[in-house]
Amino acid sequence: MTTTYVERILNPWQEFDRMDRMFNRVARRGNCEFPAVNVWINGGNAEISSEVSGVDPEKLDISVSGNIVTLSGTRPVDEKKEGEFRHRHEIRRGDFSKSVQLPFNIDADKVHASYKNGVLHVSLPQLEAEQPKKIEIKSE
Repeated sequence: MTTTYVERILNPWQEFDRMDRMFNRVARRGNCEFPAVNVWINGGNAEISSEVSGVDPEKLDISVSGNIVTLSGTRPVDEKKEGEFRHRHEIRRGDFSKSVQLPFNIDADKVHASYKNGVLHVSLPQLEAEQPKKIEIKSE
Protein backbone atom coordinates (compact mmCIF):
# COMPACT_ATOMS: atom_id res chain seq x y z
CA MET A 1 0.00 0.00 0.00
CA THR A 2 1.44 3.34 -1.00
CA THR A 3 0.74 6.54 0.83
CA THR A 4 0.47 9.98 -0.62
CA TYR A 5 2.40 13.00 0.53
CA VAL A 6 -0.74 14.48 2.09
CA GLU A 7 -1.39 11.28 4.08
CA ARG A 8 2.18 11.35 5.44
CA ILE A 9 1.77 14.98 6.52
CA LEU A 10 -1.57 14.28 8.20
CA ASN A 11 -0.25 11.16 9.93
CA PRO A 12 3.49 11.52 10.64
CA TRP A 13 3.50 8.27 12.68
CA GLN A 14 2.78 6.40 9.48
CA GLU A 15 6.08 7.70 8.08
CA PHE A 16 7.95 6.57 11.23
CA ASP A 17 6.39 3.10 10.85
CA ARG A 18 7.54 2.97 7.22
CA MET A 19 11.09 3.96 8.19
CA ASP A 20 11.12 1.40 11.02
CA ARG A 21 10.12 -1.37 8.59
CA MET A 22 12.85 -0.24 6.18
CA PHE A 23 15.59 -0.32 8.86
CA ASN A 24 14.40 -3.73 10.11
CA ARG A 25 14.59 -5.07 6.56
CA VAL A 26 18.20 -3.88 6.28
CA ALA A 27 19.08 -5.46 9.64
CA ARG A 28 17.65 -8.84 8.57
CA ARG A 29 19.89 -8.88 5.49
CA GLY A 30 22.92 -9.54 7.66
CA ASN A 31 24.12 -6.12 8.68
CA CYS A 32 25.10 -7.00 12.22
CA GLU A 33 27.53 -5.47 14.61
CA PHE A 34 31.13 -6.65 14.60
CA PRO A 35 32.17 -9.28 15.33
CA ALA A 36 29.65 -11.69 13.85
CA VAL A 37 29.26 -14.83 15.95
CA ASN A 38 27.90 -18.33 15.50
CA VAL A 39 26.49 -20.03 18.61
CA TRP A 40 25.80 -23.75 18.99
CA ILE A 41 24.10 -25.30 22.01
CA ASN A 42 24.60 -29.00 22.74
CA GLY A 43 23.10 -30.19 26.00
CA GLY A 44 24.92 -28.36 28.76
CA ASN A 45 27.52 -26.73 26.54
CA ALA A 46 27.63 -23.75 24.22
CA GLU A 47 30.21 -23.17 21.53
CA ILE A 48 30.83 -19.74 20.06
CA SER A 49 32.94 -19.00 17.03
CA SER A 50 33.74 -15.54 15.79
CA GLU A 51 35.75 -14.36 12.83
CA VAL A 52 38.09 -11.67 14.16
CA SER A 53 40.83 -11.67 11.55
CA GLY A 54 43.40 -8.95 11.93
CA VAL A 55 42.94 -8.83 15.70
CA ASP A 56 45.92 -9.70 17.87
CA PRO A 57 44.79 -12.46 20.28
CA GLU A 58 46.51 -10.48 23.06
CA LYS A 59 44.02 -7.65 22.36
CA LEU A 60 40.97 -9.93 22.74
CA ASP A 61 39.02 -10.10 25.98
CA ILE A 62 36.38 -12.68 26.91
CA SER A 63 34.30 -12.10 30.01
CA VAL A 64 31.50 -14.15 31.52
CA SER A 65 28.78 -13.01 33.90
CA GLY A 66 25.90 -15.39 34.63
CA ASN A 67 24.50 -16.37 31.24
CA ILE A 68 26.17 -13.58 29.24
CA VAL A 69 29.51 -13.84 27.46
CA THR A 70 31.14 -10.68 26.09
CA LEU A 71 33.81 -10.56 23.40
CA SER A 72 35.75 -7.32 23.12
CA GLY A 73 38.98 -6.10 21.65
CA THR A 74 40.62 -3.78 19.17
CA ARG A 75 41.29 -4.16 15.47
CA PRO A 76 44.08 -1.74 14.53
CA VAL A 77 43.26 1.23 12.30
CA ASP A 78 44.93 1.29 8.87
CA GLU A 79 47.56 3.99 8.60
CA LYS A 80 46.94 6.36 5.71
CA LYS A 81 50.04 7.03 3.62
CA GLU A 82 50.79 10.41 2.11
CA GLY A 83 48.98 10.97 -1.18
CA GLU A 84 46.60 8.09 -0.50
CA PHE A 85 42.84 8.32 -0.24
CA ARG A 86 40.32 5.69 0.67
CA HIS A 87 38.46 4.42 -2.38
CA ARG A 88 36.43 1.87 -0.40
CA HIS A 89 36.25 1.14 3.33
CA GLU A 90 34.30 -1.96 4.42
CA ILE A 91 36.51 -3.60 7.04
CA ARG A 92 35.57 -2.36 10.47
CA ARG A 93 38.47 -1.07 12.57
CA GLY A 94 38.87 0.14 16.14
CA ASP A 95 37.38 -1.02 19.44
CA PHE A 96 34.54 -3.52 19.51
CA SER A 97 32.39 -5.33 22.03
CA LYS A 98 29.63 -7.88 21.57
CA SER A 99 27.57 -9.68 24.20
CA VAL A 100 25.67 -12.93 23.70
CA GLN A 101 23.03 -14.20 26.11
CA LEU A 102 22.84 -17.97 26.53
CA PRO A 103 19.90 -20.03 27.83
CA PHE A 104 21.88 -21.11 30.91
CA ASN A 105 24.46 -19.76 33.36
CA ILE A 106 28.06 -20.42 32.41
CA ASP A 107 30.71 -22.11 34.58
CA ALA A 108 33.36 -19.39 34.17
CA ASP A 109 36.11 -21.60 35.66
CA LYS A 110 35.72 -24.14 32.83
CA VAL A 111 35.57 -21.79 29.83
CA HIS A 112 38.17 -22.57 27.14
CA ALA A 113 39.15 -20.35 24.22
CA SER A 114 41.39 -20.84 21.22
CA TYR A 115 42.36 -18.62 18.30
CA LYS A 116 43.50 -19.97 14.95
CA ASN A 117 43.67 -18.38 11.51
CA GLY A 118 41.65 -15.35 12.62
CA VAL A 119 38.81 -17.38 14.13
CA LEU A 120 38.09 -17.36 17.85
CA HIS A 121 36.47 -20.50 19.34
CA VAL A 122 35.03 -20.37 22.85
CA SER A 123 33.65 -23.38 24.76
CA LEU A 124 31.18 -22.39 27.48
CA PRO A 125 29.98 -25.20 29.77
CA GLN A 126 26.77 -24.84 31.76
CA LEU A 127 27.14 -24.25 35.48
CA GLU A 128 27.04 -27.75 37.00
CA ALA A 129 24.57 -26.76 39.75
CA GLU A 130 22.02 -25.93 37.03
CA GLN A 131 22.39 -29.12 35.02
CA PRO A 132 19.49 -31.55 35.32
CA LYS A 133 20.09 -34.33 37.82
CA LYS A 134 18.77 -37.86 37.41
CA ILE A 135 16.99 -38.94 40.54
CA GLU A 136 17.20 -42.60 41.38
CA ILE A 137 13.92 -44.16 42.49
CA LYS A 138 14.30 -46.82 45.16
CA SER A 139 11.67 -49.48 45.50
CA GLU A 140 10.72 -50.52 49.01
